[in-house]
Amino acid sequence: MIFRIRWPRSFRIRHFFVAAALLLLAQPALAEKRVALIIGNSAYQNVPPLANPINDGAVMSATFKSAGFDLVDYRQDLSARETRRALREFADATRDADIAVVYYAGHGIEVEGSNYLIPVDARLERDTDVYDETLSLDRILVAIEPARKLRLVILDACRDNPFSRIMQRTVATRGIGRGLAKVEPNSPNTLIAYSAKAGSTAQDGDGKNSPFTLALSRHITTPGLDVRKAFGFVRDDVLKNTNNRQEPFVYGSLGGEDVPLVPGAPRAAPQAAAPPAPNPQDGARRDYELALQVGNKAALGAFLAQYPSGFYANLAKLQLDKLVAEDNRDAAADKARAAEAERARLAAEGARKEALAKAEADARAAEQVRLAAEKAIQAAQQQAADAERKRQEMAIQTAASIPASSAGDTDQRAAAPAAPSPEKGPVVASLDQGQSPADLTKAVQIELRRVGCLTEDADGDWGAASRRSLALFNRRAGTRLDTEAASTDALEAIRRKQGRVCPLVCPHGFEADGDHCSKIVCASGSFLNDDNECEKRRDSKRSMVRRDNGDDEPPARRRSRTERNLPLPDMDVGIGIGGGRSGAGAFAKPRVEASRPPRSSGQIYCDASHCRPVQRGCHLEYRGGGGPGNNANAEVCN
Repeated sequence: MIFRIRWPRSFRIRHFFVAAALLLLAQPALAEKRVALIIGNSAYQNVPPLANPINDGAVMSATFKSAGFDLVDYRQDLSARETRRALREFADATRDADIAVVYYAGHGIEVEGSNYLIPVDARLERDTDVYDETLSLDRILVAIEPARKLRLVILDACRDNPFSRIMQRTVATRGIGRGLAKVEPNSPNTLIAYSAKAGSTAQDGDGKNSPFTLALSRHITTPGLDVRKAFGFVRDDVLKNTNNRQEPFVYGSLGGEDVPLVPGAPRAAPQAAAPPAPNPQDGARRDYELALQVGNKAALGAFLAQYPSGFYANLAKLQLDKLVAEDNRDAAADKARAAEAERARLAAEGARKEALAKAEADARAAEQVRLAAEKAIQAAQQQAADAERKRQEMAIQTAASIPASSAGDTDQRAAAPAAPSPEKGPVVASLDQGQSPADLTKAVQIELRRVGCLTEDADGDWGAASRRSLALFNRRAGTRLDTEAASTDALEAIRRKQGRVCPLVCPHGFEADGDHCSKIVCASGSFLNDDNECEKRRDSKRSMVRRDNGDDEPPARRRSRTERNLPLPDMDVGIGIGGGRSGAGAFAKPRVEASRPPRSSGQIYCDASHCRPVQRGCHLEYRGGGGPGNNANAEVCN
């Protein structure tokens, strides 16, 4: 016998909702929708084609597909019209997506601070064609704007651009940069990754794919790895594989939570293990690095007030001593300039000998103070650089000594690539574990200043001045260091030089005096010429008198001027055809005094303004024409 129990309707409805809730809790959370657009432009029609973008696009397409992206749209060799159509279609796919990624490999260009992607049919004969034949980076950002969680644009387009060399400039002041320009996304949760830092170019490498794309395919889709940390691993790999010549860079910001492109496996509940004991130096290290980034005396003073003793306190004191030495150097330089200006003013005004001597003594004393301040700042900079190098070496040793089984690090170490062993070559550490490229560059610049090869400040930016200074060091020291980027080899080679390597070059108005430049002071009545030498001034009144006396007048001109002032003979003369005494078209006959005998050949040469005798041994020849304003005769001398 079967018994059937009929429950009340309200109980059945309540039971249904409870069961549905339990079922939802038992199921994993709905997966995020992830879409990607891949564009690889190789077959450029008006410049030499590129080999790698097609291969790079294929690698990234396979990477995103294997990572389980819901949509991976791979397009090759797009024209401007096809690129716009692809972006419109991809924008529709991002409307309900959580993560949207655009990867572009090909040519790009920066004009007036804005970045543009170049389709394969672009000609770019003029700089203004960029606005018609290319697509701006802002157009891509508009296409991925609907994505809710992460908007990511990856540009492997920092190549040496042939279009910038062949296009005509319609405006001379329009700037066309090298590589791509720095960007700051306006939308939140947006990242823009460059294969090379803004203003620099990337390398295509020796293989089928660029170093940037190879590193990107290894790290970007690591399950559970935050996208920012993935790009950090990409940066380390590219720096290592390009010998520090190419540094990828990421612009934009995200929130505090990890944002992986591929979610990681759910973590198991941690076993009853005691958390690692906190390092008491970690807080001091973080605060010291923050104070060092601010870089002024107030920040370092605040750090010392909180940490009055210890290793990082000593480092902060050295940095503070360096800033104080810089201020003293600037104050001494200002005082030296003021003293020299006062001395020059007194000399120009013809002051008394005692006042002038005192001003000269003050100028010399101020210069000595400036030199002492310059030496003090060099010593302080050297001490600060040595201390910073020791701190970074200690950080590397500390990071290497952390056991791989530390609590909380097991998952991250499993996701991160294995660090290369020392036998396989130098390790390019991350910013927290070793010396960053900016720190290395600044250290090399400090050493170049110490040996006299660099005159600019050590700002950590390896520009044209730094490359020229290292090339000058190579010539003077007989080394063959690579000048394209700062390296540890260059740093060690320069540190081995104890004294000045490059000769002291002083600007105009100064001369070398030991290790510094001294201002050239000329005596009264002299001035500094273009050859950097004192030259005596000329007397302007004497020169005017010499010119008035006619000393510099050529003899022929002086003789002609004298003859023009001679009186004419007493005769009535007309200039006719053939040089006779009368004839058609003759000029008016001048009257002369009869008391003086003629001093010429007997002929008179007249023009529209005056008449003069023909010189002895000369005669007139008829040359044609005649009439007012047109001389028919010419004076010919044998």
